[in-house]
Amino acid sequence: MPVYEYEHLNQGCSAGSRFEYVQPITEKPLAACPRCGEPVKRLISLPNINVPQSNADLKNMGFSKLVRRDDGVYENVTALDHESRYMESGKPETMPDLSKRISD
Repeated sequence: MPVYEYEHLNQGCSAGSRFEYVQPITEKPLAACPRCGEPVKRLISLPNINVPQSNADLKNMGFSKLVRRDDGVYENVTALDHESRYMESGKPETMPDLSKRISD
């Protein structure tokens, strides 16, 4: 279930001026604080976005990262065991195997 963030419109209560509340997505937003009954409004919270920090993270997430090494030559720094480490233009056998990375 999602966690929603609410803010008191007035002073607030022992929970503070802001609090989090777990409720189903199908439920209407709270109009009053469950602790003190004062009016509240639901805030738009920032989403949690996972940004890969390393080439290993990219590889584990199913991405291919190609780094240019020479004219028409790219290094696949996220190569799987069966893939070529270097991709050369004009040689399709050196392309990353996307069928091994993409799944349902």
